[in-house]
Amino acid sequence: MRLEYYLLITPPLFFAFTIHEYAHGLAAYKKGDNTAKLAGRLTLNPLAHVDILGMILLYLYGFGWAKPVPVNPYNFRNPRKDEMVVSFAGPLSNLLSALVYGIIFRILVGNGLGNISETSLANIIFVMVAFGIRLNLVLAVFNLIPISPLDGSHILEGLVPLKYAHQLQKFQRVGPIVLMAVIFMDFLLGTGILWGLFGWFVQLFGYIFAGPEFAHFIR
Repeated sequence: MRLEYYLLITPPLFFAFTIHEYAHGLAAYKKGDNTAKLAGRLTLNPLAHVDILGMILLYLYGFGWAKPVPVNPYNFRNPRKDEMVVSFAGPLSNLLSALVYGIIFRILVGNGLGNISETSLANIIFVMVAFGIRLNLVLAVFNLIPISPLDGSHILEGLVPLKYAHQLQKFQRVGPIVLMAVIFMDFLLGTGILWGLFGWFVQLFGYIFAGPEFAHFIR
């Protein structure tokens, strides 16, 4: 059963991370920075974005990461604004992916192919689609948390006045430590902090995109 679970989650998992990093690279390229393109990262090939350690941890503990796409904000015409756009592109790509998965989910349910107790090919696809919705929504909202190194930290820096942005950058230096501490506390102690922060987002957009049947796949 464990092997089956890994097989089911791998395709939507690879797609979610790939589309997220590709969106960052494409947005940066559109804004004048070709760093990702020169590094061979402006591609939809998941192997270009996979971080081995990040993926192993994700399979084992439910938390991991992909290789961040390299971005040089000095190549942007408007560095603060453009970096904010590039940062938002990743979560937005996951939100749009969840919408596409949601449409497919509704089609499958509408055609009576949503029985998760069966093992036909159609129902295996159904479970993968449901996981794709949940995963992309979690990635979208999680990356919007304004703590470094998440995308939300760069978005926040672009929104605050410049005189406060420099002070914010000093605080963001400890962001990775704070983030990892919260994640491990959540995992080891079962505090539910993270789900308390963004669970409502997954439930709301899961319902909007996929309908009430998606409630069976929340948590």
